[in-house]
Amino acid sequence: MTTSSSTTSSSTTSTTTTSTRRAPASVPLGTADRALLGLHLRDHARAMAELEAQVPVIERWGRELANRLGRGQRLLVAGNGGSAAEAQHLSSEIVGRFDGERAPFSALALNAESSSVTAIGNDYGFEQVFARQVTAHARSGDVVVLLSTSGRSPNLVAAARAGVRAGAATWALTGEGPNPLTRASAESLALPGTAASVQEAQLVAIHLLCRVFDHAIATAGRSS
Repeated sequence: MTTSSSTTSSSTTSTTTTSTRRAPASVPLGTADRALLGLHLRDHARAMAELEAQVPVIERWGRELANRLGRGQRLLVAGNGGSAAEAQHLSSEIVGRFDGERAPFSALALNAESSSVTAIGNDYGFEQVFARQVTAHARSGDVVVLLSTSGRSPNLVAAARAGVRAGAATWALTGEGPNPLTRASAESLALPGTAASVQEAQLVAIHLLCRVFDHAIATAGRSS
């Protein structure tokens, strides 16, 4: 008897599952969304148009800042929240550089001094967190720059008054004026608009200030 054995070979197929990340489906903007974005852009354009009208102020500030820091004076700058970030942005451009190689200059963002801010806030109240630092650091001939989208922050108003008392050039970048901060400062650049559009325009103002500053420093270096 012949026995036939049939061997069934089972082949194991290993399936590699590749997980593909799908981009989220784009949701078309509704009419209300587009209206909000359009409103934001129009408000931004309004603030930028006013900034362009005040370019002579920025030119004068940039040259004066270069003149004062070139003589060994110091820049003190402060703000709250998003304006605090812009204050640090300005100080870093001065200590580092903006758009070309140059020497470093002295600039201090007071809101970045976390131990001082918390100690002063704890002992003297939040209204004094910048004013006490200005009193400690500012000397006659220094520059104090204060940023606020509202112009109504009590701690910045107190800092402006401290800067004026110290004999420092005290400049405010604010939202629509007049407001308490513009009145407390020696000079101001006030822009109309929402907090967001004012903050966006103030960042451009900082860059314009740095551009004038760097150009003035370079020009002074070539003429010396």
